[in-house]
Order: sequence, then C-alpha cells, then structure tokens
Amino acid sequence: MNSSYKCLKERLAEIIFGTETKAGKIFDVILVIVILSNSFLVVIESVDSIRHEYELILITLGWFFIAIFTIEYLLRVWVVDNKQSYILSFYGIIDLLAILPVYLGLFIPQLRFLVVIRILRLLRLFSILKMGRYISESSHLLLALKASRPKITVFLLTISFIILIMGSLMYIIEGPENGFVSIPESMYWAVVTVSTVGYGDISPQTPIGKLFSGLLMIVGYGIIAVPTGIISHELAQTSKRNTKICNSCHGRTYYEDDKFCSKCGKMLNH
Repeated sequence: MNSSYKCLKERLAEIIFGTETKAGKIFDVILVIVILSNSFLVVIESVDSIRHEYELILITLGWFFIAIFTIEYLLRVWVVDNKQSYILSFYGIIDLLAILPVYLGLFIPQLRFLVVIRILRLLRLFSILKMGRYISESSHLLLALKASRPKITVFLLTISFIILIMGSLMYIIEGPENGFVSIPESMYWAVVTVSTVGYGDISPQTPIGKLFSGLLMIVGYGIIAVPTGIISHELAQTSKRNTKICNSCHGRTYYEDDKFCSKCGKMLNH
C-alpha cells in the first residue's frame, strides 16, 4: 500500500514538475490551453453585453477553470517534498492567488470583484515555457537603469519644473473660462501636452496660450528622446563591461557566464 502510494506520488511529481517525459509535456500543453482559455474568459466577462447574455455559461466555465486550478494546486502541494518552499515560492503564491479570491467571495461578497486576479495565472507560463532564462538577461537593463539614475533624476526634476511653470502660466493666461480652473488642472494639461498625447479635453483659446502650447509640444518631442538616449548609452556600456574577449580569435561574447567563445569555440580566460 505504501509502495503504491509512493509510486503514485512520484509519478505525479514527474508529470507536474517534469517536462522531459511525454506525460509531462502533455500536462504542460493542457495547462497552457487552460490558462489561456481562463484569461480569455476573464477578459470577455468584463463586457456587459456578453456577461448578461451568456451569464450561466460564463459562470459554469469560470468554476470549471477554478476547479482545475484548485486540483492542480493541491496536487502540487501534495507531491512536492518541501511543501513550505513551494507554498511560499513566487509561483506557489501566484497559484494560490488565482483561486483564493473566488472562495473568499462566497463568504465575503465584497471580494467578488477580485476574481479577475485569476488572470495572474498567465505568469505561470514563464515557468511552463521555460522563459526564466530570458529574465536573467534583464540584469543588464537593471544595471543600466541604476547607472543612469542620477541623469534620469535630473531629467525628471527638469520636466517637473517645466510642467509647474507652464501650468502656472497657462492658469494666468487662459483662466477658468477656458477650462484652466486651477494650477493643478493646468499642470495636468501641461503633462498631457509635453507627453504629446493631447487628449483635447482642455485646450488654450487665446493666441498667447496657443503660442505657449506650441512651444511646449516642440519641447515634448525633444524630451521623448532624452531618457531613451541615456538608458541606451548606459545599456551599451553595461554590455561592454560584461563582454569577454577571446584570446584566440579576439571575438566578443556578451554573456558573463560564457566559458567558450561563441565564434571559435576556444575556452575563455577568466
């Protein structure tokens, strides 16, 4: 009995957490389909016309997916050796958050709107599709952002001053009669204008106001390129700092943990 129980547990663990076996691959494919279908269901449930017309079907499908996720979560907890490690892990918390609000909503109706959190199950795709190895490359971007922090800080402060000054000027020039009812409201207009979005809900009517607006738009186009240039430069510098040069062919490799040259295959010196 104990032997059968142990074999079943090991077999399920191999299927759920392993991807090399045929059964494991089938499990992953089914789970991907279920996660994507659940996410699509969450999206269309937010459309009033669809929700009212197909309410029963949507509710049934929703509980179907919740049942699958619940069974999957309980199985993962059961078969894993270190249960606490899985439960408190990133994906363990995501798996729990995908189902917990639904059950809490049965007792606390105010929490029913949290059922949309089950769309977080999409994050499980990073694990299933083995996308974690690409996340490690984000370290270069994080280093570039950290290195460019002083420049970005000065840039943001400058933009803040421009928005404050332009908002105050437009409040004086245009006034409440043209929609600039306060300095914060005018600053909102300045943010929208300098970002070149231009919602059009507030717009200057006087010639001087239009002149300042045009100047701010031109400044906005120049502003867009500044942070991009700063981060791009630091990203290039970060890549260079992590570059290894092969002594044999003098080629470059851009991965810190590379042991062999990507061009000639010779071992790299550390």
